Amino acid sequence: MTALTLSTAGAATLRADALVVGVAKGPKGLVVAAGAEAVDTAFDGKLATVLDALGASGSEGEITKLPSPAGLKAPVVLAVGLGTAPEQDEPFDEEALRRAAGSAARALHGTKKAAFALPLEDASAVTAVAEGALLGAYAFTSYQGGEKKAAKNSGPKQPLAEVALLGAKPRDKEHKAAAERAVVIAAEVNVARDLINTPPNDLTPAAFAAIAAATAKELGLKAQVLDEKALVKGGYGGIMGVGKGSENPPRLVKIAYTHPEAEKHLAYVGKGITYDSGGISLKPAGHNETMKCDMSGAAAVFSAVVAAAKLGLKVNVTGWLALAENMPSGSATRPGDVLRMYSGKTVEVLNTDAEGRLVLGDALTKASEENPDAIVDVATLTGAMVLALGDRTFGIMANDDAFRTSIHEIAEEVGESSWPMPLPEDLRKTMDSPTADIANMGVRMGGGLVAGLFLREFVGEDITWAHLDIAGPAFHEGAPYGYTPKGGTGSAVRTLVRLAERTATGDLG
Repeated sequence: MTALTLSTAGAATLRADALVVGVAKGPKGLVVAAGAEAVDTAFDGKLATVLDALGASGSEGEITKLPSPAGLKAPVVLAVGLGTAPEQDEPFDEEALRRAAGSAARALHGTKKAAFALPLEDASAVTAVAEGALLGAYAFTSYQGGEKKAAKNSGPKQPLAEVALLGAKPRDKEHKAAAERAVVIAAEVNVARDLINTPPNDLTPAAFAAIAAATAKELGLKAQVLDEKALVKGGYGGIMGVGKGSENPPRLVKIAYTHPEAEKHLAYVGKGITYDSGGISLKPAGHNETMKCDMSGAAAVFSAVVAAAKLGLKVNVTGWLALAENMPSGSATRPGDVLRMYSGKTVEVLNTDAEGRLVLGDALTKASEENPDAIVDVATLTGAMVLALGDRTFGIMANDDAFRTSIHEIAEEVGESSWPMPLPEDLRKTMDSPTADIANMGVRMGGGLVAGLFLREFVGEDITWAHLDIAGPAFHEGAPYGYTPKGGTGSAVRTLVRLAERTATGDLG
């Protein structure tokens, strides 16, 4: 991953390949943001005038490159837009800093070292700029630039190699801690992105389980992997029902981080469909190509547990990865089949493409057996949630309004767009089945809420629970923006980590 250093060196004297400064829309035109004073001086106080002449507006994420004048060691100045400047004496919004740093880092692919002279009002700003730069520098190139290509530099441009944060003091405890946290968070978000982007022929349930087990061993975490034989013996009808149509059998993985001083226990449950064809209820043409991303929830849970461990948080965090491949075959579950779940409830399968709730149902019941203080499940669960909230916002449902509100506030705090959603009781009856205890489908309208109601059936009594439907933001098919790349995004990792941090300190509303 891109290296991060903190530097008290002046912007004019630090040797780098590029110097990043911030500009914003002021009440009277373009303004240069704090941190770039020395750069502005090198331009005789006319940096804003020069940028304005080049067409810069200060709009969020806008990139303008220009050659450095005499007096700067870096040969290139990159101005990145921060959006509208805040009121006098007010700091820039942390998410604006995060996105600006990400945009700059993306624009500097192929560069060895860049110095970031963006506004660093406090340690929180250090975290935001560091996170943004490290996340923006991400690139998934594992399957590009093969050895047989003879031409030098024929492969893709490599990510920005080093980020130096100017104005961040390496001997300041708060700045140092902020930077160290940002490195951990960005690294684990990028691990989740790598998992999501890995082709499904390489990331099978068994392969994902092996990665989780190996990481747990490396970090001294406890891990347990239930293979198909153990799943059958244990009565995990939901996971087996989804996975039995594939030659790649399912897995249920438990990865647990514990702290000797922990007073609370969080359980995170992730949907891990490593490829979703829809099963017998086959997806229509045009909907299969990105279905390697259907394990994004499990990736987020895995990375969040690892991050909690690396940060040494005083909270116990257990991750449950419900892994399966949903394929059509002679052995696949059919519409009309009835599955007996791990909880003992029976489910009539009306649509095999509503498979995520089946694997999560088993995992939620299993997680409930440990009686954690709260359970949060994360899943690319429904297209209905994308229709409701778009492709950048995830929905939050819960059996406790205060907990739902807390998660929403946390998500907004870390820069992940979310929205609280209800669980209308009248929709529950639409899943009544004449054959089984419940059907895996209800009415089409409000389908994301119906799915949440289905999951609630498998949460242990009196356990606080929330469901994050990340179907929209988990996989980005458009052009990159801010620190968000094309492909897997690592959605929900930062929210889950921040939830664990606030639970560890008792700062949870």
